[in-house]
Amino acid sequence: MSNPAVPSDIEIAQAAKMLPIAEIAKQLNLQEDEWEPYGRYKAKLSLGILDRLESQPDGHVILVTAINPTPAGEGKSTVTVGLGQALNRIGKKAIVALREPSLGPSMGIKGGAAGGGYSQVMPMEEINLHFTGDLHAITTAHNALAAILDNHIHQGNELQIDTRRITWKRVLDLNDRALRHVTIGLGGPTHGVPREDGFDITVASEIMAILCLAKDLHDLKGRLSKIVVGYNYEKQPVTVADIGVEGALALLLKDAIKPNLVQTLENTPAIIHGGPFANIAHGCNSILATKMASKMAEYVVTEAGFGADLGAEKFLDIKMRTAGMKPSAVVIVTTVRALKMHGGVSKQQLQTENLEALKAGLANLQKHIESIRSFGLPHVIALNRFTNDTEAEISTVREWCNQMGVRMALSEVWAKGGAGGEALAQEVLAAIAEDENHFAPIYTLDQSLQEKIEAIAKTIYGADGVEFSSKALKQLTQYEGFGWGKLPVCMAKTQYSLSDDPALLGRPQGFHITVRELRPSIGAGFIVALTGDVMTMPGLPKQPAALQMDVTDDGRAIGLF
Repeated sequence: MSNPAVPSDIEIAQAAKMLPIAEIAKQLNLQEDEWEPYGRYKAKLSLGILDRLESQPDGHVILVTAINPTPAGEGKSTVTVGLGQALNRIGKKAIVALREPSLGPSMGIKGGAAGGGYSQVMPMEEINLHFTGDLHAITTAHNALAAILDNHIHQGNELQIDTRRITWKRVLDLNDRALRHVTIGLGGPTHGVPREDGFDITVASEIMAILCLAKDLHDLKGRLSKIVVGYNYEKQPVTVADIGVEGALALLLKDAIKPNLVQTLENTPAIIHGGPFANIAHGCNSILATKMASKMAEYVVTEAGFGADLGAEKFLDIKMRTAGMKPSAVVIVTTVRALKMHGGVSKQQLQTENLEALKAGLANLQKHIESIRSFGLPHVIALNRFTNDTEAEISTVREWCNQMGVRMALSEVWAKGGAGGEALAQEVLAAIAEDENHFAPIYTLDQSLQEKIEAIAKTIYGADGVEFSSKALKQLTQYEGFGWGKLPVCMAKTQYSLSDDPALLGRPQGFHITVRELRPSIGAGFIVALTGDVMTMPGLPKQPAALQMDVTDDGRAIGLF
């Protein structure tokens, strides 16, 4: 989407005229005690809003997802913001609901998660950095549990916790591969009990998932109490409730559980809350934020991380099921550039027109369309336009969509803001009004964990089957025995491919998914299945984005995408 005529994202953001957050609260008819300002342009929203609006019917929830991401970029968050702005431009009351960015990708390679061009959420610099401190609160709560756990062992280990079977790692909201495997407790008897440990990134924390799936503070505390931290010498699970620390953890999260209110460049209200990754967690913003937005607006435009094989599947199988909500439509974002990469073109050759590669790459889009259809939902293709896309390439995608009987609209929200999304908005409204909606998850909770994993692998990824390691097979039996078999499954898988091999682009055929191990997230309410070589603590690239970041003497951010 780069265009020398369009300033950088941060230049656009810093030139924008934001409204005081009180004006945004007024747009939503919030009462004075229902929002708390965090500076001039951010606010925390009271959970009491849901109580006051309980009898209000839910607005339409529109999910924005995408094909498998590529280094060429798809612009899913940009389309989400732009579509929300477009709906307001054509006279609908819409709210954007997004996740909070993690400092890991912001300072690494992926960049922030505030949209781009003329479709951003504001204040962009604060959202991409520390925002209202939610991720820091989650980091603190997670590590407080780790510290109390190790102290319990040091002080006599009343619960007879087997230090070889502790599963609760520590977390940090940065990419730091050096912390994946560490040894703690060295230095003698006064420094604790030595054992192996490790770090995950904060957005992979079960506490992040819990915050995003909790319905209120009471539910939050109940979920925290169910966290499994490890196993005792009799190989039985040890929980937070056994340690008795759920109250302290909930106390640390009492402000973080409140959704955050901000605005877009066009002053459309935006609620940003929670930030789990979709390749190693469930990849959706909080139920509280989405539910609150649906009570205050006709339309909620939200997103789920990475492609439809990850974020959308988890949004539909986990989040919507937990929330008791029904989505109205799905937008699948694609680009000519990304389709050409899935068709075999290198990143260096993307500026050259290549209709054959484009046609080959459409197979990836086709699989994601089939996946959304398997959930019974209306859907629209958003072709996110980049500067170097040719008319022939755009026409090729449009003609293919016509042949497939799929709704499609060109999105130009990066360059034109809401005005560039009006055609998409009209197409989405038509899909909601005219297309049948038979939404249902692709598996039932009564199915076994193995059957759920196989349903996802075969229906959503297009795999021929699933291969389980000996460890995973043992865990399947163990987890069913613990009574965890009725929980949903959260797949941890590479985002780059429909398979568990990141090098297999397009639409792979004849492959199996390999599940190497399972992890219980009983507080969150799902079982995580780790596939392939997916990491729960990413590393930094050779040239981290942080190398381009700076701050001026008057406090203005530089280099934030």
